[in-house]
Amino acid sequence: MRPSTMARALAAAAAILAAVVCGGATPETTCRAAARSDRRVDYHFCVSRLSQHHDSPDADTWGLAKVAADVGVLMAGNGAYDIKAMLAGKKEQPAAARGSLEQCEALYDRMGSAFAEAYDGIDRRDYATGKEKAGEAASLARRCAAAFARAGVAIPSRLAKQSADSAQMAIVCTAVTNLIK
Repeated sequence: MRPSTMARALAAAAAILAAVVCGGATPETTCRAAARSDRRVDYHFCVSRLSQHHDSPDADTWGLAKVAADVGVLMAGNGAYDIKAMLAGKKEQPAAARGSLEQCEALYDRMGSAFAEAYDGIDRRDYATGKEKAGEAASLARRCAAAFARAGVAIPSRLAKQSADSAQMAIVCTAVTNLIK
């Protein structure tokens, strides 16, 4: 190998190594690692949600764990907003469905707080608290669907998706937090 070719090869190898060691935490690489470490993580969902956040391009793994929690806060807020709209809508809700929606509204408010507390825990590098609060958020999302099941009425499809997505975001948050060294 000629000296100039060897120098280029070494420079390329050094650049790759620097990217992996210093800044290799992209949503794609982080979600791949999270999915490998926790089979419940949906890789495509993870990449889609984390990539949309404004802090993702410059984030390391710690930053992406915070992004996951922040996305959870936003998802819970959107869910609460949609539930309020369903309750205020012109379409009359059966009493059982209305009661379940009211329960879900309170659960989504609490879910937003749990995700915010997960963010704060991760930000303080108190990862145990961050993961505990993300787990609490997942539980609250599942309880919304359970409220409809207990009432014997179908959960609105949009709310079913929001609950499943919120639970998945909590799983992603926990899995990414577990990757922090």
